[in-house]
Amino acid sequence: MPGRMRLARETYAGSKEPMNVTDQIALVTGANRGIGRQFVLELLERGASKVYATARRPESLDFDDTRVVPLRLDIVDHESVIAAAATARDVTLLVNNAGIATGAALVTGDVDEVHREMDTHFWGTLDVIREFSPVLAANGGGAIVNVLSALSWFAGPGTGSYSAAKAAEWNMTNGVRLELAAQGTLVQGVLLGAADTDIMAGYDGPKIDPRDVPRRSLDGLADGSIEVIVDDWTAMVKASLVGDPAAFYAQITELLGAS
Repeated sequence: MPGRMRLARETYAGSKEPMNVTDQIALVTGANRGIGRQFVLELLERGASKVYATARRPESLDFDDTRVVPLRLDIVDHESVIAAAATARDVTLLVNNAGIATGAALVTGDVDEVHREMDTHFWGTLDVIREFSPVLAANGGGAIVNVLSALSWFAGPGTGSYSAAKAAEWNMTNGVRLELAAQGTLVQGVLLGAADTDIMAGYDGPKIDPRDVPRRSLDGLADGSIEVIVDDWTAMVKASLVGDPAAFYAQITELLGAS
């Protein structure tokens, strides 16, 4: 650790105050499809009083519930993020779900696509957190959920830029948790393997039901959990990290080859 680096006094875990989503006011990014859409539906099912469902094109949102407020939000457009935070001043739960997967290779791929992955998963998500953290503080602390990936912890064929961006987002989640502990904000990272969504349409291996992601996440909020492992694949990846990296990647290669 660099000599000039000073540890903050916050507890490492940050806020672990549980949250029951009943009567909470949530905002979900990337809510028009996939896991984001399932978050909106599960929040409504559990009694959230209002859900800001956001998308770059609000007309793509099709929820039939008066508690849903469609809102334009492009997380890589700073002015859009500022406008959303100015509109949704009552938010108590922020779900950062919006993401992309370009398939760009780190060394030989289009570097603009590599930048786009990082701009979305890391910088875009961080921008949303920076603008909404004062909103959460004003409303009692609340909670942030960052939808991450097992690929935060390893890289597979064709996932180089995505894995790098998700790894950055994972550790950013840990850092934000520390920094927001003092205002009482619970920061949760949700990690999963492949879900049966549009973004994973080209993957032929086993996929989980996307509804499992919000279910596990919101159950975790009720317990004050700062990290939620959604599926067995992700649990296996995390457990394998303590071993020899060569053995781990040999195992991953074998598993992916069998998928």
